[in-house]
Amino acid sequence: MTMNGFYRVSEWIMRLSVVNLLWIVFNLPLVLIILNVMQVDQPGVKFFSIIVLTILAPFLFFPATAAMFSSVRDWTLSRDAVSLSKNYWFYYKENYRNSLLGGAVLTLIWFVWAVDSYYFSQANMVLMFSFIALGVILFVFTINFFSVLVHYQINVRSLLKQAFLFTFASPLLSSVISFSSFLIIYVSMNGLQLIVPLFSGTLIAFISFSAFYRFYVKYQSIHSA
Repeated sequence: MTMNGFYRVSEWIMRLSVVNLLWIVFNLPLVLIILNVMQVDQPGVKFFSIIVLTILAPFLFFPATAAMFSSVRDWTLSRDAVSLSKNYWFYYKENYRNSLLGGAVLTLIWFVWAVDSYYFSQANMVLMFSFIALGVILFVFTINFFSVLVHYQINVRSLLKQAFLFTFASPLLSSVISFSSFLIIYVSMNGLQLIVPLFSGTLIAFISFSAFYRFYVKYQSIHSA
């Protein structure tokens, strides 16, 4: 490997790890709650923790993730940042309102899905697989929401509408997002736990936005011809 190649690899490792660590830090209260839910056995404590997690998600998770997607968008468009941390903080503040409002809607949808899945998926196998399929679609929709949020300057209602259209307009895009994301999650949870604090979030964001942007460019070229 040449020195230039080594420098590029090192630069990408730094980008992915720094922004991923920033994302975790900004989500630290949620991380602590999740760890608490995983460790306690009392149903009452778990239920209360999940309610708190649901309430905090729009205020913490969605703005932090929007800032992460904004950062990887810059990399995709070959825009260099002077400071990764300053850039992340700038995008965090810039997208906070729309990510909060859109996040509130998505959190509510996820909460309804989780409750219905818990109570009805045990009835039979058909319902169980139906809820799994619906969960995958909802996951892709959420990822597309972040990509649309950082790429378009439109209101929240239009953001959700565009994310919905992107989710169903291209089965290939949805397949790439779901397969790559779940592969990264599986690998990071089964043997390579180091990926979780260093790369998992930014890898998912980078691959997902790159796929989204390729589809966006192709769509624009077709409709402008």
